[in-house]
Amino acid sequence: MKDILLITPPFTQLNTPYPATAYLKGFLNTKNISAFQVDLGIEVILTLFSKESLTNIFNVAFESETLNSPNSQRIYSLRNEYLKTIDLVVSFLQGKNQTLARQLCSENFLPQSSRFAQLDDMEWAFGSMGIQDKAKHLSTLFLEDISDFIIECIDENFGFSRYAERLGQSANSFNELYACLQNDITYIDVITLNILDEKLKKVQPKLVCLSVPFPGNLYSAFRCAEFIKANYPEIKISMGGGFPNTELRSITDIRVFDYFDFITLDDGELPVEILLSNIVNPTKENKDFNCFKRTFLKENGKVVYNNTSLKKEYKQAEIGTPDYSDLYLDKYISVIELANPMHSLWSDGRWNKLTMAHGCYWGKCTFCDVSLDYIGIYEPLTAKIIVDRVEQIIEQTGERGFHFVDEAAPPGLMRAIAIEIIKRNLVITWWTNIRFEKSFTRDLCMLLKNSGCIAVSGGLEVASDRLLDLIKKGVTVEQVAQVTRNFTEADIMVHAYLMYGFPTQTTQETVDSLEMVRQLFELGIIKSGFWHQFSLTTHSPIGLNPSDFGVEPNYKEITFANNDVQFKDKIGLKHDKFSYGLRKSIFNFMHGVGFDVPLEDWFDFKIPETTIPWNFIEKSLEEDDSFKTKSSAKIIWLGGEPLISEITKKKKGKVKQLLVMTFHDKLESFEITMDKEKGTWFLAILKKLSIHENSTLTFSELKADFETSFNDFELFWYSKPINILKEYGLLVL
Repeated sequence: MKDILLITPPFTQLNTPYPATAYLKGFLNTKNISAFQVDLGIEVILTLFSKESLTNIFNVAFESETLNSPNSQRIYSLRNEYLKTIDLVVSFLQGKNQTLARQLCSENFLPQSSRFAQLDDMEWAFGSMGIQDKAKHLSTLFLEDISDFIIECIDENFGFSRYAERLGQSANSFNELYACLQNDITYIDVITLNILDEKLKKVQPKLVCLSVPFPGNLYSAFRCAEFIKANYPEIKISMGGGFPNTELRSITDIRVFDYFDFITLDDGELPVEILLSNIVNPTKENKDFNCFKRTFLKENGKVVYNNTSLKKEYKQAEIGTPDYSDLYLDKYISVIELANPMHSLWSDGRWNKLTMAHGCYWGKCTFCDVSLDYIGIYEPLTAKIIVDRVEQIIEQTGERGFHFVDEAAPPGLMRAIAIEIIKRNLVITWWTNIRFEKSFTRDLCMLLKNSGCIAVSGGLEVASDRLLDLIKKGVTVEQVAQVTRNFTEADIMVHAYLMYGFPTQTTQETVDSLEMVRQLFELGIIKSGFWHQFSLTTHSPIGLNPSDFGVEPNYKEITFANNDVQFKDKIGLKHDKFSYGLRKSIFNFMHGVGFDVPLEDWFDFKIPETTIPWNFIEKSLEEDDSFKTKSSAKIIWLGGEPLISEITKKKKGKVKQLLVMTFHDKLESFEITMDKEKGTWFLAILKKLSIHENSTLTFSELKADFETSFNDFELFWYSKPINILKEYGLLVL
């Protein structure tokens, strides 16, 4: 028996748990509140994609006479081949039986239907030796073929990472979802509710909290709540998570509360703690009695919003370490849906989710929901606390991969975390989302790589300085080019989020953005990217003040969800006509081809010529700041101690004593030579500069120390020996 059952309803990711319940359970641990968590999504998927279930699916499809397309008929005809291989494929994608990869990559092992007709260039994507990844990609196509069969013949709402998503998108009224809930439960529902029933009998909770991060979880959340109300009426039910936080802030439809007792907004720690207090002790002696935090509930036949509790929010340092216990961590499925290096990070491998800072340190982008707490309230943790949590999660899960899920990871905090990781000799692999700040210098990128950073994603959005200024992005295209170059040269993969259709964006600006992106890819300084069309959200600065941005919103009556707003742009341009050409071009650019294709060839309508010079990005990279060092910059040495030898040189009758320092790193050896006196000083200072020392010297401190014995520090600092060391880990941060 537990106090709370935390549920993520179907479906989110296949490869790793969505972290909301783990975050909440970690907090509840600090309050000695017992909780059990379950990811219904992965458990339903594993039940659905099994030989037993697939046998039943084929029988149902045949008996219901839904085999209408050539694709479904082909899959049904090959059903014995699918049944023979389904359990093997799922097991392989769980990381077991890896020797099966060579069979999976052979031409005649997996049955192939329509998804294989879209097969990517295997040689480009995986090379001749990438057998494991190639096998994952082919196995993913195999599962997607079965998924297509399920959608056509069994349940049109099914999707690997979403279910009935359409019902939750821009659902200003509850009517359509409510009508759908009056229908008989689906095949997927039956599996979901059977698993839910087992959990409820095992856990016997007082409160069930359903975390709904996306529209694709909403329908299943209501089905789960409906089942609990009908079969376990004594259990109270609450909904929280990303969807209600952004979409349900204006809810008035009382019918929703036939399913849920409570809907909480924003950070869930304090609201859930107070909910449980009211459920366990609903008396006036309880200081929480009828006082809630950011909670909708039903009173006297109406929806009311109760935020009367005076308790203060918990600081990020107080909410504990995410707790992944109870989840089937060894049963998640690594898939490779697209032969795209960044997209594969989302779907391949088990990533522990952590956050460096609550909210966004920038918080100004006009298209973003900066008015909401999850972005607007910025509160960073310390590097020590973060790395402590990293070590605790490694001990619990055995996994050393981390995805920091920040809105935008702060550069200064990233630097401190990297130093802390290296000091502890901790080996992890991590990636995160950033803003393309000028703070990301070459040396900072080298430090991040040394700490285990493998990739970053960031919003270039529109590659136009006018629009970037209108967005209040705080960056320029030239700056983005320099930063992406720094990351790429440090061997950190860069993924760019790209936007088209921003209010007042002209055709010329869209074409010029595409040319900027083409040049970035051609120079190899971004490796991955994705175009998405601008959408207007009600909680963004544009949504709050549409007339300031040339937008005419089409508001509707809101009784349920309120986020995306239909609108007209004052310039009247239909931006969706660019969708296909932009996505086709970037697909080719990621494959390293199509750079010489005229831009107009990507579209089936006439476009103007670009106004961007052919070498704009290349010229943006020419700025040389190697002789600019801030006095406050920290100097760190990542390498080890050198081997020392002395030599004597005679020149024009003069004898000079020199020190030869031989350094060894993981890849090679190199030497530098200094005169003996300065070399002796430098060897002593190099130990202090080591990242494993507690003290870090600044540039001004280093200069002052040098000039107690010698003259002209700048001449020494920009000399050939020091420049060589800068290439091998002498960092200016």
